[in-house]
Amino acid sequence: MDAAFTDEQVEIRRTLRRLLRERCGPDEVKAAVRTAPGHDEALWRLLARQLGLPGLALPGEAGGVGCGPTELALACEETGRALLPSPLTATAVLAAPLVDRLGTGAQRAELLPRIADGELTASLAVPGGGLTRALGLTSGDDGADDGGGWAGGGRAGGVQARQSGSGGWRLYGQVDQVLDGHSAGLLLVAARTGGYTRGRTLLFLVRAGAPGLARTRLTALDETRPQGRIELRDVPAELLGAEGAESAEVVGALARLGMTAAAALAAEAVGAADAALERTVEYVRTRVQFGRPVGSFQAVKHRLAEVYVKVEAARSAAYYAAWAVGRPAAAHRTGAGPGAVPAEAAVASGLALAQALDAQRAAAGEAVQLHGGVGFTWEHDAHLSFKRAASDELLFGPVHRLRASAAEREGLFAEPDASSVGAGAGADGRRARKAVAV
Repeated sequence: MDAAFTDEQVEIRRTLRRLLRERCGPDEVKAAVRTAPGHDEALWRLLARQLGLPGLALPGEAGGVGCGPTELALACEETGRALLPSPLTATAVLAAPLVDRLGTGAQRAELLPRIADGELTASLAVPGGGLTRALGLTSGDDGADDGGGWAGGGRAGGVQARQSGSGGWRLYGQVDQVLDGHSAGLLLVAARTGGYTRGRTLLFLVRAGAPGLARTRLTALDETRPQGRIELRDVPAELLGAEGAESAEVVGALARLGMTAAAALAAEAVGAADAALERTVEYVRTRVQFGRPVGSFQAVKHRLAEVYVKVEAARSAAYYAAWAVGRPAAAHRTGAGPGAVPAEAAVASGLALAQALDAQRAAAGEAVQLHGGVGFTWEHDAHLSFKRAASDELLFGPVHRLRASAAEREGLFAEPDASSVGAGAGADGRRARKAVAV
């Protein structure tokens, strides 16, 4: 791994940081989240026009910039630093790669240039709060992969799809906590079709304004990451990809997406944690108590030093995960085929996200406490970071499940061979596996 960034990567970071410092301070963030879409639409168009942010990781033939996971992670780090309310995560990190990977030629030609231009926003809707399971970042309660059963269907609820007489598809069900679900122009809905016992999980395109579609903005803990509820009542939908698509293909594409998404989300959390730490250090340098700056007390120094170590470790993990995901040569060596993701990226990305969420929570918590009495007031800027940290762990964690899933994937707690190590070792392995998930 080459730890040095290219001149292009450095310029992406520098330009985006400068623009967000000018246009996205705490007051602008608070104003943007109170608009109907939950973000500054003019700023989003500016980011799309000047930096190509929505299409940063899309191929050039699709209207994108043609960069990779590392550039996307660097951009997310800067948007996280500013706590930018924007459709970036929902559109560029989650939805657009699925359209690019699974869509037909016609679907890609119609949708991707509009996404890259910032004209069209999109979001991924996964029923039952199963986003991290769908992305392969965590497993079910029993530790097993259910092959897309998280989408519901039959007795499991969720979203169901059936073919209409004209050959189209109709969707029924409800999905909560959809990122930008109330405002996205395009929804990618995961639905179950084919009944309960022989069902398939597929992805469907639902356009804004489709008959039978009801959308409501939810009151979220973190206003900078708006969420919506979508209700589907006999809604016409278009299958993403060609007819006859298999569930395994969709589930595999979602799992591959999970690796790049985890690296981007980890970088975003690192940016938010670093900004919270920076503001806290600046405050304790100027806040005087007992005739001396608060930051001069050894206990305060120790607490901030621990946060600094967490943030820097999380930054290194996020960068490594982005590099591992974007290394196609390693995938070819493992025989995974073109377009596959290196095997180590599955573990690296999940652990990087866990480390980043942990660091973000620590930095936000110390920011509230070390700002003293003013830090506990709900209106203080420190609470923007605190709410983001709490919300991110609820949406993309929890941390212990991310780590447990990575440990299972790596085989750290695999059942030993009873014939070689004795019958008691199997029980020890089961106990260890349960312990890591607690």
